[in-house]
Amino acid sequence: MNRIYSWIAAVLLTASALLSVPASLSAREKPAPADWSVAMVESTMARYTPSTIGGWSYPVGLYLYGQYLVYQRTHDPRYLSFVKRWVDRFVDSSGNIGQSFNNLDSMLAGRLLVIMYDETHQAKYRTAATKIRNRLKTYPRTSDGGFWHATSTSRQHQLWADGAFMVNPFLAEYGREFGDTAYAYDEVTKQLAVYGGHLQVANGLLRHAYDESKTQSWADPKTGLAPEHWCRAIGWYAMATVNILDIVPANQPRRAELLSILAKLAAGLEHYQDPATGRWFQVVDKGNRSDNWTETSCSSMFAFALSRAVQQHYIDPHYDAVAKRAYQGVLAKISLGSDGRTNLTDISVGTNVGDYAYYLARDRATNDFHGLGAFLIMSEQLRGR
Repeated sequence: MNRIYSWIAAVLLTASALLSVPASLSAREKPAPADWSVAMVESTMARYTPSTIGGWSYPVGLYLYGQYLVYQRTHDPRYLSFVKRWVDRFVDSSGNIGQSFNNLDSMLAGRLLVIMYDETHQAKYRTAATKIRNRLKTYPRTSDGGFWHATSTSRQHQLWADGAFMVNPFLAEYGREFGDTAYAYDEVTKQLAVYGGHLQVANGLLRHAYDESKTQSWADPKTGLAPEHWCRAIGWYAMATVNILDIVPANQPRRAELLSILAKLAAGLEHYQDPATGRWFQVVDKGNRSDNWTETSCSSMFAFALSRAVQQHYIDPHYDAVAKRAYQGVLAKISLGSDGRTNLTDISVGTNVGDYAYYLARDRATNDFHGLGAFLIMSEQLRGR
């Protein structure tokens, strides 16, 4: 009889415990997956197909590049197939691609063309990638050779830090894949040097943009510089610089200049990192203002760039700790929803050049591809380190 009473008591205790748990556990209460990269890719593939994930654009291209990095580690063929099927929406069997490439943003996904050629050796991908390479022959530039952000009237004569990542990693990888290194390596190091020369200021950070004509409403009438340090613009430049340093040879003439720019940038990032969260603010140097907020995509970009730069001996080893604090800070922004899929929060949506109020008013999105792609790039660099 005592055994029956004990069994009944145990059942009642278990039922009571179950009733006290919410029907949908909060994300914080759910156990973290062993591999956040895989969890994010699986979640995104569950939400989208190659046909519904979006058109030819830099945010989707960034995300799919991150997914490819996860494929390189896991060798899950579904991840590569997803990327290939997306690319094949835009490239026909002859290599035709319906893009004019009149802005740098449209060139980022060109990295996937080079990747697909390397994976499949199908000539159509080389043909499509070469269209971007050839477009650069006539693409407009500033007087000192920097690629305009776009050819449209509202973007002429302008360098945006964002553009450093939109075109340069593609071009360097194109040159390496197809034996065009003499041009590609000279061009990409020149672009980063020109952009850095205009945009980097005394605190080590980069302003969002530069207008050579000094006619834009946001441009300083003397310097042509935008007024603020927008975080993701700096993140684009930081990642591009590390990517290019990884590719070009040690004797590349501008390598020392790029290393100097990167060292100053690393010092600026360390100085402005939020000590409470390890992340960086939407307007990087104004974290003391109550309306500023920490942004996830740039924090991922900075974590990647600093960690990789330390690993490659581009900057002082102590920055590894800065990168790891940032990594943990970004992990605090990812969770599992009640559907078991990942959610990454506080990602700034796409952003033009503006003033402080403009940047602070940008939507703070969840699962925006800017953030998902940057997260995967960071995660593949830092997981397990």
